[in-house]
Amino acid sequence: MDNRPIGIFDSGVGGISIWKEIRSKLPSEDTLYLADSRNAPYGEKAPGQILDLSIKNTEWLLDKGCKLIVVACNTATTNAIDHLRAHYPVPFIGIEPAIKPAALGSTSGKVGVLATKGTLSSALFHSTSRNHASHIEILEQEGRGLVELIEQGKAHSEDTRKLIRQYVQPMVAAGIDHLVLGCTHYPHLIPVLKEELPEGIRIIDCGEAVARQTFRILEEHNLLSSEKDRTIHQFYSNADHKLLSRFLEGVSGDVRVTYLDF
Repeated sequence: MDNRPIGIFDSGVGGISIWKEIRSKLPSEDTLYLADSRNAPYGEKAPGQILDLSIKNTEWLLDKGCKLIVVACNTATTNAIDHLRAHYPVPFIGIEPAIKPAALGSTSGKVGVLATKGTLSSALFHSTSRNHASHIEILEQEGRGLVELIEQGKAHSEDTRKLIRQYVQPMVAAGIDHLVLGCTHYPHLIPVLKEELPEGIRIIDCGEAVARQTFRILEEHNLLSSEKDRTIHQFYSNADHKLLSRFLEGVSGDVRVTYLDF
């Protein structure tokens, strides 16, 4: 048993969608979440910058005593996780678009992927597509501007709705039956996406799969926490921590949100 916290980092509030799945799957675990909102979005940055930020985030979480780190950002996973696994002693859980379940479930043979530039251009994305979806057509769409709007607290704004409409309508017209969300910020857009997409199109994100993998790795390494009634969930943001608090409204338990000059 290991009662140290699970560490999670993302380029802002996007990874809250992952955190909620982890908390649901692992209710006895403490967590420590780092929102690097000051540097969002990672998807527009050069690979070297993404690696440097991921190293900085990792070392901060390790200094806080985290036993495992979830890289709750598709772009950071695709550009940095191999380096992190090679250079640090804790297990790392990465994020990648859920192309495999979409490809397996598709009957039209066409799947849409909404993701950042950094994810769509990565070697990991292309190898995943090649290995699991070679028999279907993948329609890629860069979600330019969406992360910035979410980080500004405008996930349900008319500006966001206009961008979503612009991005998904061509994929709908092409006949997709699944839309894969390739950025952890994008699940916050699901209410708007459901209004803009026909009923028959299934939206898929990776949150539940990441939570299952986190449980498996903790169990495999004998790192699961002892069962306890009270857990502590600490959130740090280097930008508007009030926005982070809004994304956590209604969450029960000991939840602490702090501004971090980082």
